[in-house]
Amino acid sequence: MAIIDEIKTSFKTGNNLVKLLYINVAVFLAVTLIEVLFTLFQVSPDFSIVRILSVPSDLGILITRPWSLFTYMFLHANFLHILFNMLWLFWFGQIFLQYLDQKKLLSVYILGGFSGAALYILAFNLFPLFASSVQQSVALGASASVVAIVVAISFYVPNNTINLMFIGPVKLKYIALFTIVLDILSITSSNAGGHIAHLGGALFGYMYIQQYKKGNNISRGFDRFMDNLFGWFKKRENITVTHKQKRPQTDIEYNRNRAKNQKEIDRILEKIAKSGYDSLSKSEKETLFKANQ
Repeated sequence: MAIIDEIKTSFKTGNNLVKLLYINVAVFLAVTLIEVLFTLFQVSPDFSIVRILSVPSDLGILITRPWSLFTYMFLHANFLHILFNMLWLFWFGQIFLQYLDQKKLLSVYILGGFSGAALYILAFNLFPLFASSVQQSVALGASASVVAIVVAISFYVPNNTINLMFIGPVKLKYIALFTIVLDILSITSSNAGGHIAHLGGALFGYMYIQQYKKGNNISRGFDRFMDNLFGWFKKRENITVTHKQKRPQTDIEYNRNRAKNQKEIDRILEKIAKSGYDSLSKSEKETLFKANQ
């Protein structure tokens, strides 16, 4: 239970990068477990949780699964798939947060994912090459979202360098350009849909950061939407204000306090008679003033 509590605390106190990593891993574990159970109980292979959450290229199927435009960007096919995506997200997400805030990180991730899905669907319904596979094809993975973050920060601080194993220091702009060129050259490969989605994410990342450098935040409306959405899920504390009622005085207490106050007034008046009003202290003047109200 201690480990679970630590994970909960880390998720609650972590920034949006930490939350995105946790969500991706949690979805992967949950979906994998469900698929294992389906296999053990020999559930019909036609019913696949992965396929239901993946975004289809066929518009007729997409209408019946609108949620897939969002869920696909947190879904992964296998361990290596999620491993490489999360490593890229972690490395470039940290660089992103050095220069931009975590709200922008979340916006680029989600909107980059939407952009990747949109370009994938458009390409598969536009180019004759994909006509025979459009009804069966689906896309899944955080790659488009991650590439959007990679391209955005790489074109924001293009001359920043990172050390790559066996290569050494490389400027971010070259990493982004290499990623884009590789995806363009791989459009006709067996994973055409994935590479096209990457390009959609890259396109959004580039457009976003170019507009941001001009002083325009094209995700401002989406940022407000996310703020309102998260506001509904925040735990609201019910604050109750109570006033402690003062216990009424008994007749004995009232008479005792009245006699005590009168005795103090008599002493002050006697002092005035002997030494004049100016001889009174500030507190004595206040006591006399209250008594005359």
